[in-house]
Amino acid sequence: MLGIIVQLALSWLIVWFFEKGNLSFLGLAITKKRVIDFFVFFLITAVCCSSGFLLRMYFGKEVWGFNPQLSIGLIFNGIWWNIKSVLYEELIFRGVFFYLLIKKIGPGKAILVSAICFGMYHWFSFEVLGDAKQMLISFVLTGVMGLLYAYGYSKTFSLYIPSAMHLGWNLTQGFMFSSGSIGKGVLVQLGKQPLVQVSYTVYFAILMIPLLSTWLINYGLLKKKPQVEISAKKTVNDN
Repeated sequence: MLGIIVQLALSWLIVWFFEKGNLSFLGLAITKKRVIDFFVFFLITAVCCSSGFLLRMYFGKEVWGFNPQLSIGLIFNGIWWNIKSVLYEELIFRGVFFYLLIKKIGPGKAILVSAICFGMYHWFSFEVLGDAKQMLISFVLTGVMGLLYAYGYSKTFSLYIPSAMHLGWNLTQGFMFSSGSIGKGVLVQLGKQPLVQVSYTVYFAILMIPLLSTWLINYGLLKKKPQVEISAKKTVNDN
């Protein structure tokens, strides 16, 4: 949590230095609309992410059940860890530098730069640096999601929607289905990994349906939202 506080302090100093502004560019003020948007985009992303595991259960014959060591403390720690990690990454990739980049080179180029940096960052967080195949896979998958998160911020000039999508994906995959770096979460795979042969079509469906559905549904909703105009000094449209 201290790291996030430091990030916010540095963000304020940077935007004050360049624009004599404040942290309004992050869109952190709580409003009814922002809260509703957060839960809508969080739930959509969580459901889409879950579809991959449901397909694995159906076609791959995987069996999942509740973690026998599940406790209130484990749930709290898992949720809190994911919230902190999402906020940390959002402040880096959709924070002050992204905001200034949008104003400097425009939203389209800024979104692309942010997504590329987001994809490259995961070479280190996923510890795949040096493995060309895994680097390419992680770059494409996380970079595509980075495009969506960056578009969410550039459309609303608020971290609520990108954080909701980011948290919905990470919490579902990493903690709900115990496929992250923090160990066992809510659901765990029971028994050994079954050896099941599936067609390439099924394999790619299991891999891509969660990603594509998350992207297309959320992008469609974002596309319909009015474009927010904002400066670091004053929010024009509190969306």
